[in-house]
Amino acid sequence: MPRRTATMLASTLMLIVLLCAGVFIPVPYAEMSPGPTVNTLGDHEGEPVLRIDGRETYPTDGHLNMTTVRVTSADYRMNLVEAVYGWLAHDNKVVPHDTLYPDGKTEEQSTQENAEEFSQSQESAKVAALKELDVPVKSWVIVSTVVKDSPAEGKLHAGDVIKSVDGSAVREPADVAELVTRHKPGEDVDFTIVPAKEQAAAEKENRAPKRTEKITITTRASDDAGDERAVVGIAAGTDHTFPFTIDIELADVGGPSAGLMFALGIYDKLTPGSLTGGRFVAGTGTIDDDGKVGPIGGIEMKTVGARAKGAEYFLTPADNCAAAAADTPEGLTLIKVDTIRDALGALKDLDSGDTADLPTCTAS
Repeated sequence: MPRRTATMLASTLMLIVLLCAGVFIPVPYAEMSPGPTVNTLGDHEGEPVLRIDGRETYPTDGHLNMTTVRVTSADYRMNLVEAVYGWLAHDNKVVPHDTLYPDGKTEEQSTQENAEEFSQSQESAKVAALKELDVPVKSWVIVSTVVKDSPAEGKLHAGDVIKSVDGSAVREPADVAELVTRHKPGEDVDFTIVPAKEQAAAEKENRAPKRTEKITITTRASDDAGDERAVVGIAAGTDHTFPFTIDIELADVGGPSAGLMFALGIYDKLTPGSLTGGRFVAGTGTIDDDGKVGPIGGIEMKTVGARAKGAEYFLTPADNCAAAAADTPEGLTLIKVDTIRDALGALKDLDSGDTADLPTCTAS
């Protein structure tokens, strides 16, 4: 066989081997891409995203769109060809698999965690919006989760209201950890609680809870390496009672990043006029009960998805501004926000046409 022909044959065979390897050999990466974007002021799958009963609402127009990111599943194993294509594609982002699913987290665990974060973001969005409207909201500290096989398992339950620890009143979730860690591992700590069922009955009947219980739990050392603090194995959170009903209906969405846009949608429906002035505004950001806006993941995917749907302005958490501004889709203006009040101020400026001093994002 002539040397030239042999060389070409060997090169072709090597190329085939490399292509097969690229297709069949998995690599430890996952892919993020732009997901659906939904107008919080409108309908989704035939149902209003925001439904408010028991309080006067007002007509709205324009868009206040929450944005999402699609990710490959925990069990999906990307091959090398797909990874290279993702790296080259402008609208996608390939990241290490552990970035999306740390510590071997399963698809089910990730879905459950995202659902819990989504539920909490809805509650905080309601509280933040009503605080801006000076509408009083009743709040209390609850047992949010109980760790399996912990000292608290079987003694405290999710939804129990924590009134005090060792006789000291609890006003914030952080108070619980502070009071428990005053103990050494192995010491007893006393919780005074309103059981979850009693609290639910009291809310349903619009009355004060009729009974409390005292629960004694023996602490143990934290499972974290090098951490000798006393723990009982719970996470504390906050629950609320609202003076009227606010329902947020949006299936197949998880995580906390829609909090800001839900809060703005609620505020818009409860106030005369239109926050957007008919414009297409999208955005993202977590929100806490005090209206503080926090950063989110996948900002580049969310701006691309928003612009593809027609958004002209994008409300961007301050801590995400540099990353978003590094590759802003043409025709999209990024507005920097730190709080719900910042967002409301920017929307007011847009409505009035006074856009010269909008706090836009810039690349670092």
